[in-house]
Amino acid sequence: MAVTFSDLHTEQGVKSVEDHLTPSPPPPYPRQAATMAVTFSDLHTEQGVKSVEDHLTGKTYISGDQLSVDDVKVYAAVSEKPSDAFPNASKWYDCVASQLAKSFPGKAVGVSIGGSAAQAEAPATAAADEDDDDMDLFGDETEEEKKAAEEREAAKKDTKKPKESGKSSVLMEVKPWDDETDMKKLEACVRAVEMPGLLWGASKLVPVGYGIKKLTIMLTIVDDLVSPDNLIEDYLTCEPNNEYIQSVDIVAFNKI
Repeated sequence: MAVTFSDLHTEQGVKSVEDHLTPSPPPPYPRQAATMAVTFSDLHTEQGVKSVEDHLTGKTYISGDQLSVDDVKVYAAVSEKPSDAFPNASKWYDCVASQLAKSFPGKAVGVSIGGSAAQAEAPATAAADEDDDDMDLFGDETEEEKKAAEEREAAKKDTKKPKESGKSSVLMEVKPWDDETDMKKLEACVRAVEMPGLLWGASKLVPVGYGIKKLTIMLTIVDDLVSPDNLIEDYLTCEPNNEYIQSVDIVAFNKI
């Protein structure tokens, strides 16, 4: 569309040129095309890994053409590197692992995580077994049933022994409202949150774009005392912290 200026020998005419040359302010965050969320389940099983394998056909990453939080979340849920039977998932797993290693330069010695499905079912199974101790539906007890009964009896006798609560390491991204947000005050608000079982760790500011930076921060929690979701909803993104904090995302969650 053509632009018309007039009376450029006057102050009013020069002002019309000034207004025309003033750029529009950029959006607070780079705009992204809308995408549909992908759901994976049972990633500790072969069927779950196969769903990742199928999704990665013709792709390098879970979402888009760069490593994203989606890749980190799926990576954390997969218990171990997929076998050669899943070439897409195996290649993707190695790619994510190599890039995460650059973000966490400390020397790793290797850890292993027990099967989550078996652990999740254990409490309900134990409770049901206790109710059915006196009920023999199929004749003689098997060796596994006898062993389970002995373990339950031993647990009852050992009630005085304190149980150790598990711990987890969490990596969070804390986003400000805009480029005018005071990031020192934002981090101070985050670290001011104190509760039993919560320990804040290292942090750094990461550029997002348009002069905006986000805060990435590590924290260690005692699982029985601190819920990351409650920490975000009830402390970090509510008043008065929401004056500086727009949103908080969990990037990585690992059992210690």
